[in-house]
Amino acid sequence: MDELPGSFGTSASLALRLGQTVFSIASLLFMCLDIQFYSYTSFSFLVIVMGFVSPWSMILAMLDVYLIFFKSPYNYHQQGRRSLIFIVAADWILCLLSLAAAASTASVIDFLIVSKSSFCGEGKLCSRYQLSAAMSFLSWFLSLGSSLFNLWLLPSL
Repeated sequence: MDELPGSFGTSASLALRLGQTVFSIASLLFMCLDIQFYSYTSFSFLVIVMGFVSPWSMILAMLDVYLIFFKSPYNYHQQGRRSLIFIVAADWILCLLSLAAAASTASVIDFLIVSKSSFCGEGKLCSRYQLSAAMSFLSWFLSLGSSLFNLWLLPSL
C-alpha cells in the first residue's frame, strides 16, 4: 500500500497534528484569559470542544512522532482496521464539533459587536474572543485536512 502524504504516521500528519494542537491551545488561552467566557453558551461550548481537541491532537502527534522517528511504519493490517476506524471516527466527530463551536462563537461575537453590547466593554474582551474564534477555525481547518487524508486511507484496507 502506498503511503498517503497526510495519513497517519507521516511527517505531514505530524505537522497537521502539531498545528491543531497549537491552534486549539491558543483558542483555549484567548478564551480563558478572562473569567466571563461562561456568560454565553457558545463560549463554554468552544472551551469544552477545544478541551477535547487539544489532548486528542497531542496524543496523535506523539504517536506520529513515534512512528516517524523510530522508523516503524504503521502496518494497517497488523494493528487492525479497528484502530484506524476509531481514529477516523473520532477525528470526524471532533472536526464537526470544532466547526460548530467556532461558528457559534464567531456568530455570537459578531452579534455582540454589532449590537454594541455592554459585554464587550471597551472592545478588548470581544477582540480576544474574536482571536479565540479565529484560532478555533484554524484548528478546524487542519483537523479537516487530517480527517480527509485518513478517511481516504480507509478504502485501501
